[in-house]
Amino acid sequence: MTSTVPTRRPRKDAAANRAGILRAAATTLATDPSASIDQIARAAGLSRRALYGHFDDRQALLAELISSGAQRFNAIASALDEPSPPLALARLTAALWAEAAHVQVAAALALDEAHVEQTAAALAPLRRTIAAIVRAGQEDASLRTDIAAPTLGRLIEEAARLAITRFDASSPAAASLAVRTVLSVAGLSWRESEALLAGHPALLDTAENTASPSATESEAG
Repeated sequence: MTSTVPTRRPRKDAAANRAGILRAAATTLATDPSASIDQIARAAGLSRRALYGHFDDRQALLAELISSGAQRFNAIASALDEPSPPLALARLTAALWAEAAHVQVAAALALDEAHVEQTAAALAPLRRTIAAIVRAGQEDASLRTDIAAPTLGRLIEEAARLAITRFDASSPAAASLAVRTVLSVAGLSWRESEALLAGHPALLDTAENTASPSATESEAG
């Protein structure tokens, strides 16, 4: 008589636990960038051992945060459909800010020097979108032409990085400031940026209504 050993099925809550860990990590790191694995595990309602069942160490967890964040950023870039280069740059910056502001400190961790190479690779589709906008803007002279396209694209990326890591996400003016900073680097004067935003008042609606996790928690308390 032969007996059949049933195939062990993955725990139904495994995916939910992993997603919960990532959410807890983003929220915890936004409050305390040096938060330990123990703190993140407690925030996720799990034991340290349970967290290690999903991630080998803190670096592996940060790597997953970077990867998942990059996927969201790349999806925003791929959905962009705007023929005007300056307006495309403004829309892209506003949409990315709305996403990044939720986990500003976690995003800053992903963009710091320790993770910059990994982040650059993960964000390759987004970087290609920025490069395409720059080339189109230089071809129709709507963006500055005194700087080579690859260099200008990199400067725009650095301006966005500065916005994410330095601007106060809880400030109502932060989204507008982020967009204006990027447009300024791209070659628009402050008057041109003002006119562009005035002509598209809905552009900043989503971004300006985005609160940082810490601000949201404070309001809830």
